Amino acid sequence: MLEFLLALLTTATVAALLWPLLRMRLPARDRLSGELAIYRDQLAELERERAAGTLKPADAAAGRTEIERRMLAAGDAAASSAKTARASDAVQKWLPPALSLFVPLLALGLYLQTGRPGLPAAPFADRGAEHPAPSRQMDVAGLIAEARARLAQDPNDAEALAALGEGLTLEAGGTVTQPALEALQRALKTRPDDARILYYLGLHEAQSGDSKAAIARWRDLEASSPPDAPWLPMLRAEIARVAKAAGIEVPPPQTPPAALPTPSREQQEAMAQLTPEQRQQAIRTMVEGLAARLADAPQDRAGWLRLANAWKVLGENANAADAYARADTLAPVDARILADWAEAHVRQLAPGAVPSAQAVAVLERLEKAEPRNALALFYLGVAAEAAGNKPAALQRWKTLLALLPADAPIRGMLEERIKAAGG
Repeated sequence: MLEFLLALLTTATVAALLWPLLRMRLPARDRLSGELAIYRDQLAELERERAAGTLKPADAAAGRTEIERRMLAAGDAAASSAKTARASDAVQKWLPPALSLFVPLLALGLYLQTGRPGLPAAPFADRGAEHPAPSRQMDVAGLIAEARARLAQDPNDAEALAALGEGLTLEAGGTVTQPALEALQRALKTRPDDARILYYLGLHEAQSGDSKAAIARWRDLEASSPPDAPWLPMLRAEIARVAKAAGIEVPPPQTPPAALPTPSREQQEAMAQLTPEQRQQAIRTMVEGLAARLADAPQDRAGWLRLANAWKVLGENANAADAYARADTLAPVDARILADWAEAHVRQLAPGAVPSAQAVAVLERLEKAEPRNALALFYLGVAAEAAGNKPAALQRWKTLLALLPADAPIRGMLEERIKAAGG
């Protein structure tokens, strides 16, 4: 019975809405008469000037012909416009009634398809048992209260300190406040590799205006994180956001040295107790062990590539360049590896220095594979200028300048070099 009454009410409502729409009469639109009146006035004015002798008969005849041409064109345009207007008027008249009918019919069809008309009503309080609510957002107040309760029992609880720093930051709308910073710094002393602590400390540096320090901290965290770490997408998004706002160019993520032996659980626990310097030395020892094994198996091309990546992560760019060269002798490397190889070469250069012959050879191969590669364009331009070939240098630098965004930090420096080279 209720469904019938609702349908009847819907029908009456739609009828009340449709009646004035169907009776509506759209006003006629006639622009032709107005345009013709203007042209007639122009003809009369033309005739007056001819009679007064201020206009030559030939000019008057030409003007009359032009006005008459416009009158004919206006008539043709009016005929075409009338057809379009009639179609538009029909749409305007019939579209609202059609929609008024279609929407309730669609709703009725969906209800009959997915609804359950015979289901008895259920109290709101009882619905949670049948349909559990989705997991709620983080209870910031509860997080802070729990962290403080744990710190009351153990003031040096690093996990509680990190949770407190995170909670205070979330409570402040994403701003790392001074109490949050103090909690995070205390937690860092015990857990120097904690991803959450490092992220929020980097966020504080970014909010304090030290974007370079924030990006450096986050890049170190990115390099030390497992490839499937759940925080990596958010971390990379923050790096890109802060770098863009500060005008800092950030190279693509480096590939970690996947070929290194995976430490056992006991070794991982032992490394966790080491200082950062001791941990770095332990990693270096592992990389050197890989290099020693490759000396006994020099045909392992994949091993040389993994060793090159490992040396790059450690900042040993000369060793990395040598490892890339060993891999390239076994089989030519592709453009992606060429870019890493070229980067290992140019990172060895002092400010203002010219690339070595070996670096130029790699950069030329990179330019051939990727003609728009910024690294190759800039440093091959430097090498060409040093060799006295300024036209080649200018050509590469101007190509690079055209590729750079308007707010790129190196645009000013590049423009100065182009100007100094006579460009």
